[in-house]
Amino acid sequence: MSAVFGLRLAGGRDVAVKAREDDGRAASCVAVQGRLAERGFRCVRPLTPAVGVGAPAVHAEEFRPGGDLLEDDPPDVAVFAGLRGELAEVNVVPPPLPNPRWVHWDHGGSGLWPAIGFLDERDQSVVPASAVDAAARVRARMLAADLPCVLGHADFEAQNIRWRDDRGWAVHDWDSLAWQPDAALAGAASGAFPKTGPATLPPIESSEAFLAAYQDFRWRPFTAEEQEIAWAASLWPAVHDVRWEALHGASAGAGDAVRAQAAERLRRANA
Repeated sequence: MSAVFGLRLAGGRDVAVKAREDDGRAASCVAVQGRLAERGFRCVRPLTPAVGVGAPAVHAEEFRPGGDLLEDDPPDVAVFAGLRGELAEVNVVPPPLPNPRWVHWDHGGSGLWPAIGFLDERDQSVVPASAVDAAARVRARMLAADLPCVLGHADFEAQNIRWRDDRGWAVHDWDSLAWQPDAALAGAASGAFPKTGPATLPPIESSEAFLAAYQDFRWRPFTAEEQEIAWAASLWPAVHDVRWEALHGASAGAGDAVRAQAAERLRRANA
């Protein structure tokens, strides 16, 4: 999805340069990352804005190596709640739209899935019917909601967070910012936070604990509608991953979990 190059400048300074396809989101994402770094949040500070270099968007940032990947019950929810609090103080115009494809249930197309040309050309019959049905019900429930959008990190997985001495060292992947309701962002995170590699879906009890802790950290309980939206959103990244992997001829790691958990997550979503 992107290329990152580590460079050592003539003066001896190490920096990272990132290049990726730009659909209009890059400038806002880098601007948000810079403002968070200025506020002291645990993220790498950009050294340049995102600029177009031909088709790709490119920017340079500080090099921040190290930190540990926590795989056993990571306390990501505290970092996520703190990040949401920081993002509430950051105003960026325009917001980073369109939203990343794995949370793009709010696309404006007529089909179920957001348009991804090279995927849409493939044989859709290989996508498991259970994933298609769950995605249709999730999207219908999400679109029926009328909640204000906020800025949030939409790829909040363990593999995007590094720790040092049990303290957050760095949150990465700022290209994955999204403009969605708070409950939708928290719900998507609750379905993805343990991820360190292939697509997966945590046990329902883990998502439930994540959402409860998030509301406690934010000192704001969700309304009944927000609870439903959070549970709906917890399922969308997983069904996206099932489709993605099926269309790439891979075994979808989340497929079994979706089949086992979809009914209960959809029930909680009133979908």
